[in-house]
Amino acid sequence: MIPAQFAYHRPRSLRDAIGLLAEHGENVRVVAGGHSLIPMMKLRLAKPEHLVDLQDLTELRGMSSEPGTLVIGAMTTQYQLIGSELVAAKCPILRETSLQIADPQVRYCGTLGGNLANADPGNDMPAVMLALGAIYRVRGPSGERDIPARGFYKGIYSTALADGEILTSLRIPLPAEGHGWAYEKQKRKVGDYATAAAAVVLTMSGGACSSAAIALTNVADTPLLAQRAGEALVGTNADEPVIAEAARRAQQIANPSADGRGPVDFRIHVAGVMVRRAIARAKQRAS
Repeated sequence: MIPAQFAYHRPRSLRDAIGLLAEHGENVRVVAGGHSLIPMMKLRLAKPEHLVDLQDLTELRGMSSEPGTLVIGAMTTQYQLIGSELVAAKCPILRETSLQIADPQVRYCGTLGGNLANADPGNDMPAVMLALGAIYRVRGPSGERDIPARGFYKGIYSTALADGEILTSLRIPLPAEGHGWAYEKQKRKVGDYATAAAAVVLTMSGGACSSAAIALTNVADTPLLAQRAGEALVGTNADEPVIAEAARRAQQIANPSADGRGPVDFRIHVAGVMVRRAIARAKQRAS
């Protein structure tokens, strides 16, 4: 359980970090909290020759609000999200999801950007970002650009990040006042990845659902936006038959692998249960 030999770099600025990535090319990896990459290095599943630690980049930390947008630095930890009054008031699904990630020890060090950029389909935050319609801001040798979360994930550990780019911040359109939200997750034990999980963000107006977004965790090679499932709710009162239809549509796009969490049919079944629970709770919270 000892990593292969590597050179360790701890830059003091984002510019220096990007320079190190450009200098070392395919032989370098970025580490944020380290809870995903370091275990892979210990197992020799990842063997970077150079490791660039972002811990000293205070410019990538913190939370703020702009008109209609919540801005969160990529190096902000799950613990900081949980304790933020701004997040609790403006986008409470982030706090709810953070509380379900791993355990307190991991949440103290694990970062939002690391959870997102690692592109592990078992990570919880990517599906939430799909449901929220978040934008990822990245910076590299060619400058800065924005990537929609819904176009970011390409496969297991594969993203739209170009060589030498670093995820620097998240820009989340603020959900409507009085929106409903829920992140429902079934797992075997504390700290485990989900057997399946569902994120739901919806609004109700005059007794009818006026908008809805549903996304799934750990039932495919990437997080999944269940667009047709959300469409099933819009224009309805989101009663039990409608919720069941939305869950059925979500299950249709699930494509999990059989593993220690259960066979394929079971994991698809659990995905449907999580969607139904999340919709019901989100509707209850919507005012």
